[in-house]
Amino acid sequence: MPYSTQFLLSAVAAEQFPAPTVPEIAFLGRSNVGKSSLLNALVGDKAAKVSSTPGRTRAINFFSLVDPSQKPKMVFADLPGYGYAKISKSISAGWPTFIEPYLAGRATLRLCVCLVDSNIPPQPSDRQLIDWLRAAGRSFAVVATKVDRLSGNVRTKNLHAIKKAFELDEILAVSAKTKHGIGELWRRIESA
Repeated sequence: MPYSTQFLLSAVAAEQFPAPTVPEIAFLGRSNVGKSSLLNALVGDKAAKVSSTPGRTRAINFFSLVDPSQKPKMVFADLPGYGYAKISKSISAGWPTFIEPYLAGRATLRLCVCLVDSNIPPQPSDRQLIDWLRAAGRSFAVVATKVDRLSGNVRTKNLHAIKKAFELDEILAVSAKTKHGIGELWRRIESA
């Protein structure tokens, strides 16, 4: 991976977003889906803090990916998780104030990476996010996380159920632990 990662800032309001200068990739998903672990697997270091308590991220955290000459190439935006009972109301209240404006109006946002847990049945909150992105005309990729925890037959069955439930032609299966699918996800990100 030809990039190093630099933390830029955390934003809880639209006026705090960094200046839009390079392509941005947003990472979205339910709390406890493995978003921070996946981000760290992609960038090869501990850029995103992994917490044992779901729902810790309350802001959009921006990370700059720079090439060997220290020139910024892209930005990863780590959005707050949703769907965790104890915090979902506070996160849901924040969507209209800073998350929706980011997703709907950010000119440099090239791809939304929607993470779903391959170990559980398709969730209504994930469907709601995918429908919202479709309605907003945003480019997105659905990524099934934690596939290392599933046997071959169960993995195939679960991935098929996710594709059917969310009306998808394609889903990327990844594991932050084994790095399965990380190269394919990088290709999708770089093509965006």
